[in-house]
Amino acid sequence: MKRFLIVSLAFFFSATLAHAQLGKGLSSDDIVSGLKDALSKGTQKSTDKLSAVDGFFKDAAVKILLPPEAAKMEKALRNLGLGPQVDKAILDINRAAEDAAKSAAPIFLNAIKGMSVSDGIGILRGPDTAATAFLRKSTTAQLMAAFLPVIKNSLDKVGATNSWKTVVDAYNKTPFHSKVNADLPAYTTQRALDGVFYYVAVEEKSIRKDPMGQADDLLKKVFGGL
Repeated sequence: MKRFLIVSLAFFFSATLAHAQLGKGLSSDDIVSGLKDALSKGTQKSTDKLSAVDGFFKDAAVKILLPPEAAKMEKALRNLGLGPQVDKAILDINRAAEDAAKSAAPIFLNAIKGMSVSDGIGILRGPDTAATAFLRKSTTAQLMAAFLPVIKNSLDKVGATNSWKTVVDAYNKTPFHSKVNADLPAYTTQRALDGVFYYVAVEEKSIRKDPMGQADDLLKKVFGGL
């Protein structure tokens, strides 16, 4: 019994100390409030960047290219003098991703508002992209549902979906090569989500690395204690 009491007290004091070190003794509510503010600003900045014209298309880190399995097909089309058409297809899928990125911010904000105290403490104690992982887990299904129709509509408007499917279906009928995914909207949606979460992670790392560079005093206190 005595040993159990000693172990329990040790655990209590170590947990208390760890909590005191996180956020320099701020209350749990203050910590979660600071995290929510940081995430709200970070996700808004990320989505604003990507939803602008050329947000995807002229950013090498997130630019959406044709599927890797389509490399041989792309080369064949370019060799046939169809390079401009291939370039137009790449532009179209990036424009579709830029259109869809506009719908990400409210979905992120809703997930952030629902963050619990335990979520917040776990994020603060977690790795550099713990908040990004939380958002990926809690919003991916909603983002997919929101992005897909926007992307499909954008691609349909320029005829990209049908033209892509026609070319891919014909290519897939020829032997001795890997099959190419004919579902361009689904492929574009997944790559668009990857791009959004890439920049959410970039923003999170930036805040953690330089908390004193943040304008909000509460953010400085929350992340300055890490």
